[in-house]
Amino acid sequence: MAANVEQRFETKSFDVDYRRAGDDVWQARVFQPVGAGPFPVVLQVHGGAWYSGDRMSNRDMNEMLAATGMVVASVDFRVPPRDPYPASLQDVNYAIRWLKTHAAHFNGDPGHLGVRGASSGGHLAMLSAMRPRDARYAALPLVEAPDMDASVDYVIGCWPILDPYARYFFAQETGREQLVTRTEGMFGDQETMQEASPTLILERREVVERPPVLILQGTEDGNVTPAMQQRFAAAYERAGGQVQLEIFAGMPHGFMGEDTPEPTARAMAITQAFIALQLAA
Repeated sequence: MAANVEQRFETKSFDVDYRRAGDDVWQARVFQPVGAGPFPVVLQVHGGAWYSGDRMSNRDMNEMLAATGMVVASVDFRVPPRDPYPASLQDVNYAIRWLKTHAAHFNGDPGHLGVRGASSGGHLAMLSAMRPRDARYAALPLVEAPDMDASVDYVIGCWPILDPYARYFFAQETGREQLVTRTEGMFGDQETMQEASPTLILERREVVERPPVLILQGTEDGNVTPAMQQRFAAAYERAGGQVQLEIFAGMPHGFMGEDTPEPTARAMAITQAFIALQLAA
């Protein structure tokens, strides 16, 4: 069953534990359509300059997507300064495998799974999708499905940070000291920023997975520029990937919400059409 452009579903939401390690527990907030299903599934990765945010971030976006007939699982994961790179990637990789394994519990179809990330979450989503079997990222065993991998059918990036190295210098130039220090805290040094940059990975011609990608980006974004997204898109297409870059004139970082009904509706329509195309494929 695909996301439906016309039909709207009632939804319910609830928390589930998806990972435990000693006394630590990480949860997913599941947004589930009320209907026959099974429904396609999306893993949501929150932003917050790699440091902040949680599974309740982007709640309105998640509820809107669930109402189109999608099971959305928005996950907590480890963050700096206690847990720098690649801990977040390990959790995202694990969460994808967990969701594939348990999607049926939420009336989801594990055969149709995408990942959506906002801001720094877009970086984590894209990097995980490109390197789903990287031994560093797949380091956490999933006991109930040890052979499951973290490959996905598509990626949606909402104002994503697809080149943390370039954004690091952009933040310095624009006086965004918090973004500078959080990037340093996440990656440790510039060499690691480059190693973990989806754009630079492509420009280095590394062999990676290339699922279809949708990028939503505003022109008045003070955190990441349209030019950075265009550079990624060009590199992705040169590598043989399919990317759809949608630019929203006058929109800032994180523009989807109640305060921007017209661009939010447009972004949702684009998202629905993109997902429907991937499911049809």
